[in-house]
Amino acid sequence: MSKQIAALELTHISKQFSGTLALQDVNISVFAGEVHALLGANGAGKSTLTKIIGGVYRPSNGAIFLSGESKQFTSPYDAQQAGISVLYQELNLLPELSIAENVFLGNEPQQSGWPVIDWKEMLNQTAELLARIGMTIDPDMKVTSLSVAQQQMIQVVKALHHGARVIVMDEPTARLTDHETRNIFRVIRTLKQQGAAVIFISHRLEEIKQICDRVTI
Repeated sequence: MSKQIAALELTHISKQFSGTLALQDVNISVFAGEVHALLGANGAGKSTLTKIIGGVYRPSNGAIFLSGESKQFTSPYDAQQAGISVLYQELNLLPELSIAENVFLGNEPQQSGWPVIDWKEMLNQTAELLARIGMTIDPDMKVTSLSVAQQQMIQVVKALHHGARVIVMDEPTARLTDHETRNIFRVIRTLKQQGAAVIFISHRLEEIKQICDRVTI
């Protein structure tokens, strides 16, 4: 029986900042269709590791593999192009733009033969992406009219639009009510069923028990 190849594998990752060792010999593997918890006390290096996965930092030592292929990221754009999306606690959305405009920002579809945005196509594609995670809201709504939980889901939709195979969620429930948390969990389970590899960072152990398949501390 052949060994399953991890969607994302980090081996012997270390990171040093001006003499301070932030990470030392970290190993983690996350598989497609898995929700994997990343736990640790404040200052343990979770944020540093997240930024290495997302291409913000380059590791001092160690290697990154995506589906068995070695990768080196020099920027968040590199990581995104490779299929990694990191959803930070700070929402990375423009509130005065619509959901569709946020999702397609920078790569809007154009009308055939014309340098003009194809608004109908953009709205249709956004509606399809929303439907993938069970959302039926109008893609033409402004982000500023959405709740924090809905805005987090729009970040998930944006990640799907960019073809994310690995999605890192950094404390996604920190500012949510119990009802909103249940909705986020529903979306995470949907992502899992669709074959995404999800890294879930939280200090709430009850959440870890509910939503995660494995844990790395």
